Amino acid sequence: MPRKSTAFVVASWALVVLWACFIFFMSSNTDTGLDRDLGPLSYLFQELKAVQAQLLGPDADAVSSIAHFCEYTLFGALLANALRCHMPLRRACLVGVACASLYGATDEFHQLFVPGRMCDPVDWIVDTAGGGLGAGLAYLLFKRRGRAVQQERA
Repeated sequence: MPRKSTAFVVASWALVVLWACFIFFMSSNTDTGLDRDLGPLSYLFQELKAVQAQLLGPDADAVSSIAHFCEYTLFGALLANALRCHMPLRRACLVGVACASLYGATDEFHQLFVPGRMCDPVDWIVDTAGGGLGAGLAYLLFKRRGRAVQQERA
């Protein structure tokens, strides 16, 4: 496992913390807040809701699950990247999935205290699946990159 620079380690963990804060911020908003109070994010949310209503009907709520999945896919990849600075890649990815899942559980608990939101175990499963995909993609990317570097040195 090649040693990473201090700047790389700090930047990697800073991205993890920033993304965790973004997830927390998004979970602190109700559908009403997402509809109008967040500028470009509100515009995107409104457009996705309109497409969803056309495709799936007015009562569907796929946008929320897709948003959770995408948030946690990136979170899993960021965690795997930061953790690989401290442990072998395979273990970093597995621990990254576990951390993303744990954060997803705390995120759902947090939503119990947000008016208009609820704790949904299905969202936690979606979060965990997204974290798994992100960590898995990171594993494939870093494994491939490691092989390429080894071939260049040979």
